[in-house]
Amino acid sequence: MTTFGNSSRFGTSSALELCLGGNTFGWTSSREVSFEVLDSFTGAGGSLIDTADSYSAWVEGNSGGESETIIGQWLAARGNRDDVVLATKVSQHPEFKGLAPKNVAAAAEATLRRLGTDHIDLYYAHFDDEQTPLEETVGAFEELITAGRIRAVGVSNYSADRVRQWFEIARREGYTLPVALQPHYNLVHRGDYESGLSEIARAEDLAVMPYFSLASGFLTGKYRNRTDLEGAARAGMAGKHLSEQKLRVLETLDAIASRLEVAMPTVALAWLRTRDQVTAPIASARTPEQLPALLAGARLQLSAEDAQALTAVSSAVED
Repeated sequence: MTTFGNSSRFGTSSALELCLGGNTFGWTSSREVSFEVLDSFTGAGGSLIDTADSYSAWVEGNSGGESETIIGQWLAARGNRDDVVLATKVSQHPEFKGLAPKNVAAAAEATLRRLGTDHIDLYYAHFDDEQTPLEETVGAFEELITAGRIRAVGVSNYSADRVRQWFEIARREGYTLPVALQPHYNLVHRGDYESGLSEIARAEDLAVMPYFSLASGFLTGKYRNRTDLEGAARAGMAGKHLSEQKLRVLETLDAIASRLEVAMPTVALAWLRTRDQVTAPIASARTPEQLPALLAGARLQLSAEDAQALTAVSSAVED
């Protein structure tokens, strides 16, 4: 299993610095293909799997929970629950919106049923709920810890100030401290994390697991103009990155990848692993064929020169 930041509750540390994103399961990956991706990931030494109760409610015909259901079916079929670390999130499922205590408790039970397990290894507050007093949300997570339903707490999409407040409340009340932070962070979107979150992640020794590590596929290099976006499931998200500054990042990324004879996603993930407090970037694979480049990104050690070249070119990007 994986050790997160200041937590030793997860046993030994994984050698694979990559978290498999489950957002494609039940969306662009069928149940059968999802099983193949999960088999390939764990077969290569991966153990950390990230999902959310809302995946993939945005797809026509889906209602949320599809990803968790598929992962649960895979765990049951393989009988390998103790070999993986499950991370999931609460606040965005259509039936369980927000972070009020009763909602958190009900959503967690629904997630546990879909996953077919008696505990969640890492449970994230997915998005801040400013309509609910933060003290109540922190208390709700502590109740899940006490009941053994979750093993550790994480926060995602919170401002630095709100993360600090969470820690203040938890310390004041003697509650369990968060161990993980999941921010939007990649080569073409650095501001959110580096403008304040990185400071608190360092101060609290949080394990940082960035989502959109490949900028919705943009950093794979397959979307370089509007024509490339036609018919793509992620066209709306990847299309936001078609700017002159971000295309220059692609050029530098491509040049380094070509020289090293690796894929562009490999280099993009390796750069994230050089960043402050980043433990394991999150990356999704629609098919098993996409996994090798991601797995390589968990092992490639960039030279200081290459890492700095990417940092420099991406510094000019306006989020």
